[in-house]
Amino acid sequence: MIRSILATPNGNIQEGDEQLFDQWKVVPDSHIWVDMQGETNECVQQLLERFECHPMAIQDAQKERHPPKIEEFDNHTLIIYRGISSFDAKLNFVPQQVCFFIGERFLVTLHSGVAMSIERLFNEHGRTLLALSPEQVALKIMYTSAGYYIDSLLEFEEELSDLEDELLDNGNDVLMRKITAYRSRLVKMRRVFSYHKGITQELTAYDYNHLPRENSETLHAITDVAERFERLYTLTQMYYDICGDLVDGYISISSHQLNITMRVLTVITAVFVPLTFIAGIYGMNFEYMPELGYRYGYFFVWGAMVGIAGVLIWLFRRKGWF
Repeated sequence: MIRSILATPNGNIQEGDEQLFDQWKVVPDSHIWVDMQGETNECVQQLLERFECHPMAIQDAQKERHPPKIEEFDNHTLIIYRGISSFDAKLNFVPQQVCFFIGERFLVTLHSGVAMSIERLFNEHGRTLLALSPEQVALKIMYTSAGYYIDSLLEFEEELSDLEDELLDNGNDVLMRKITAYRSRLVKMRRVFSYHKGITQELTAYDYNHLPRENSETLHAITDVAERFERLYTLTQMYYDICGDLVDGYISISSHQLNITMRVLTVITAVFVPLTFIAGIYGMNFEYMPELGYRYGYFFVWGAMVGIAGVLIWLFRRKGWF
């Protein structure tokens, strides 16, 4: 699907398809936004060549999985961004690559499926921003996408809080598997946000021709995007650390409970070892054992065994071992 928005200097806004390219070409100072969703490589290449995009940029954009990056060319700036097509509070997210070709008078967005942030901007504020400049639209798309991430992460914070309470009250292996799954998803998200954080740092540090920082509106938009991705990276790292603390806490509690159990078993073993020793001696089948002929030997041995057990139990209780 190819759709376009054309903003002319006199304030007229038109919506259509790639046919608006010809009109944009002949109207000076007009801005066009072309959004391509799920188009074939041949169609993408033909359209991008009409905008005189660099062949290397086109090649990078057509790769299914390319790390997020920003690269400047003579006629445009390429931003490869990892957007989302779905995301929920349990960190189940489906990422998709979104490519921005940002020129002085044009913006081309390229993605394989439905992009939530692009859909929202295309139907709401995209026209107003396009009238200002194409880079405003691209930065707003990234800003909106980051907002979806933040909303879901904040919902996950409530899920994580409930999970923490449940783990402390009744920890089990099922909860541990859930926490481990969350940690794995957070690692993937942190890697994506690390890329995006690097992109915004470059936008903040270097002056790209097609994203001019001397324009106060563009600089403000870049700063907003940078702050959002900095917050996303920080939140992801914090939640990852919390999950790690929960795992460590559960392991510590399990180890403590195991130590208590082992201590009780050790006390029982320590009590019965001398008793077993005595029983083993008098269970030997030697013919000449003086104590066997003693009239009160049986009661004497029982008394000695009870006395030893009582002394050991008193000693262990005094030391607080059980």
